[in-house]
Amino acid sequence: MRTRIIGTTAAITLTLTVAACGSGDDGAGSGDGALVGEGSGADCQIDTAVPVGAALSLTGGAASYGESQRNGLELAVADLNEQGGVTYELAVEDDQTDPRQGITVFESFVGDDTSIIIGPTLSNGAFQAQPIAQEAGVPVLAISNTASGITEQGDYIFRDSLTEAQVIPQTIALAAETYDLEQVVVMYSNDDAFTESGYEVFASSLEEEGVEVSDTLTFSVSDTDFRPLLTEALAAEPDALVVSGLIEAAIPLVTQARDLGIDVPIIGGNGFNNPQLMTDAGAAAEGVVVGAAWNSTSDIPENVDFLAAYEEEFGRAPDQFAAQAYAAMTIIDVAVRHNCSGERDDIQDGLNNIVDLPTVLGSLTINDDRDAEHEAVVQVVQDGAFAVLG
Repeated sequence: MRTRIIGTTAAITLTLTVAACGSGDDGAGSGDGALVGEGSGADCQIDTAVPVGAALSLTGGAASYGESQRNGLELAVADLNEQGGVTYELAVEDDQTDPRQGITVFESFVGDDTSIIIGPTLSNGAFQAQPIAQEAGVPVLAISNTASGITEQGDYIFRDSLTEAQVIPQTIALAAETYDLEQVVVMYSNDDAFTESGYEVFASSLEEEGVEVSDTLTFSVSDTDFRPLLTEALAAEPDALVVSGLIEAAIPLVTQARDLGIDVPIIGGNGFNNPQLMTDAGAAAEGVVVGAAWNSTSDIPENVDFLAAYEEEFGRAPDQFAAQAYAAMTIIDVAVRHNCSGERDDIQDGLNNIVDLPTVLGSLTINDDRDAEHEAVVQVVQDGAFAVLG
């Protein structure tokens, strides 16, 4: 046996003891029955901690998302472990915002007999890594992958993140009504699965609302100078800019747009949904509109408690990525308790039975496509913070 120290926060030190090697091919967690307990639901008692693996972008372009996700997961594990009956050991590994590294991390979790894998952070990485888990019969819970097709890779793939197709139409409909949009310029990075998927939903949603797209401009995820494209956009005199991009593009794009005199609303996809936008772009972020899977102002008990605990632990407010990560552990705990088992196939079965579950995201159901269903919200940046639009 070997022991890995996974990580330490003020909330909890997480240690995972795993076999020196393991096939991970039987699709049944540890394979020795140690993760099968007695009872069910709240009365479930499993003597062995259930191993959960998370492949998160802690370095690279998506590191700001990954850090929030790690915080949310570690806080949730600490909370769940205090409740007793079922405990969890969390292994967080860095996918480096690199699909190749994500594959390596998934292979490691499959071999370590990890019961369920969370992540990777970005859809690009998910498309590459998830087939490894699917083939081995290891359930995956995606917590930030909103591109189309994520759960279509197999019956072991689930997600608690709303798809762009679930959020963007609502965003465009409300923005079109609020700002009386007639024609817009669309911008997106065309070398990333998430942003391309977002663009496609934006385009169809704009058409549905009768909003004309006067120009469509593309850029790379590595671009930081958007002035030439924004100059083109400005010449079109749009009622709004509609942008599908990651936060690393969102910050300079929004800042440069305001510097060039573009003062119309900027409507972003899920990549804009990050407090770092306001922190780094400052006043330029005012008026940015973005759909979200989580409402920070929600007064449901689960969310109120989460906000207080997160701020106490980390000294700042959580974002949607932390909330979705926290909700993931709530979902996993209910799935484990469904059969009172941390075995892989039993967790998969439990995930297929999540209906109207109270979470920090709201009442959540996993549908027949293994996608989450819950209410979304449209937000606008006002006075340096997200506020509900409308």
